[in-house]
Amino acid sequence: MPTADIARAFLVSEPAMAARITRAKKKISTARIPFRVPGPAELPGRLQGVLAVIHLLFTAGHTAPSGPALMRAELADQAVHLAQILHELMPGETEVRGLHALLLVTDARRATRVTADGALVRLGEQDRSHWDRAALARADGLIVGCLQAGPPGRYVLQAAIAALYAEAPSFGQTDWPQILALYDRLLAVWPSPVVALNRAVPLAMVAGPRAALAEVGRLERDGRLSGYQYLAAVKADLLSRAGRAGEAAAAYRQAFALAANEAERAFLAQQAAGHGFPA
Repeated sequence: MPTADIARAFLVSEPAMAARITRAKKKISTARIPFRVPGPAELPGRLQGVLAVIHLLFTAGHTAPSGPALMRAELADQAVHLAQILHELMPGETEVRGLHALLLVTDARRATRVTADGALVRLGEQDRSHWDRAALARADGLIVGCLQAGPPGRYVLQAAIAALYAEAPSFGQTDWPQILALYDRLLAVWPSPVVALNRAVPLAMVAGPRAALAEVGRLERDGRLSGYQYLAAVKADLLSRAGRAGEAAAAYRQAFALAANEAERAFLAQQAAGHGFPA
């Protein structure tokens, strides 16, 4: 992956990420750290870092940070494979099973996320009959087992949220109150601004776009998502639903300017034009 794409995944600038990578390489070289498979006793201490990297690798494949195509299938495939290996190595770890389930349920929609010519298809418009039901069933079994094992962590909760989206017969029949409740629990164990932004989507469905816009405004003032195109994209959608077409168009254009994935840029430009903003 290019350094710029890694930086986007970690929500930092490209120079900052380049410096991090350089320092890490120098540390490995200076300390003569060998490349070896850690022993069983060393695995638990390294687990959270490995889980985070696999998740970010999948995210970069599911929606490529840059380039002409919405997805980079080879990255998503490798992440799912690594999650499977980790599950086999540490079958008793609920967060490992949770991550595996999250990747399975998310990747189950792969065939319906773009049209034949590569155009982005929103979740509400995807043909659910073409989702991978075997992968969804496998993920569901993992999620149920994790929830029965004790208080869920961030990956189990994310998997449960993704499963609720996938289990709904249609987008309109999604259990929005339950998804919102799970996001509240996720924020408690992982207080991330990205989680707070994602929570705004079910919040809008439960309490209306104005309530969600208030949360987006708080995130804008917080500043940690400055330059994050999905903040502008979510804001644009909420403004559109609130009947504020001019502001929505401007927010779509802001998201367009921040995005580097051409499929996303084409979608955002189309949305801006549909709200009266010239292409």
